[in-house]
Amino acid sequence: MPFVRISLPKKLSQETKNNISASIHQSLIAEFHIPEADYFHVIEELAPHQIKYPESYLGISHSQDIIYVQITAGQGRSLDQKKKLYHQIATRISASTEILINNIIIILLENNGLENWSFGNGEIQEQKHLKK
Repeated sequence: MPFVRISLPKKLSQETKNNISASIHQSLIAEFHIPEADYFHVIEELAPHQIKYPESYLGISHSQDIIYVQITAGQGRSLDQKKKLYHQIATRISASTEILINNIIIILLENNGLENWSFGNGEIQEQKHLKK
């Protein structure tokens, strides 16, 4: 049930944008064990003046091709799962697009997945694939 917001430069091709989204989704399936149909992504295309970043942070350089991946997901994943997810996302994106691995910023926001989501009908749906 992750919700993914991808903020990226408008100049990127539609194929690149699709590959970024698919890379993230495949990584979530592999590392967070989400169902394949659990695919809720928003791709936010931004003009250069709308994307702010440091040229270098924590010894990692960044350029105008920087992308931000914000994932909201239910709590319960281990530190190891999170590390593997970040690695999978970054390597899949960099392998399938022109985006360099150092330009992929990932932010994970966790909440209580059992009561903080509605997937329609104005109701809280039971998530059978989550541990209670």
